[in-house]
Amino acid sequence: MELDQYWQVIQEKICPRCLDGDGHGECRLPVGEECALKSFLPQIVITIANAKSDSIEGYVNLLRRNVCILCEHQNADMSCKRRNDLECAIDRYYPLVLQIVETVRAQMESAAPGAATA
Repeated sequence: MELDQYWQVIQEKICPRCLDGDGHGECRLPVGEECALKSFLPQIVITIANAKSDSIEGYVNLLRRNVCILCEHQNADMSCKRRNDLECAIDRYYPLVLQIVETVRAQMESAAPGAATA
């Protein structure tokens, strides 16, 4: 799995419109704080790749169990102040991240050696 490809598309599609950015794709998070999308990208990609759901709620439930649980801001009761205050980039942009991960994964699979051609 090539995480750089996922991160590149996230930077192109999400960073310019991110509330934590400058409108041009540059992050304005405080020094020492990393974007949750970048910090948890491997877990996000794996969670989406292994998800079998027909609804966004199913994907969100898997996100909470597989990714949010690893975050220091997640409470034992599964609540999260950052998420509730719309300060979590993963939560804010998850539907778009889901679309990006599925699209990039499909492109990589079709470009892989031995992929079926029409």
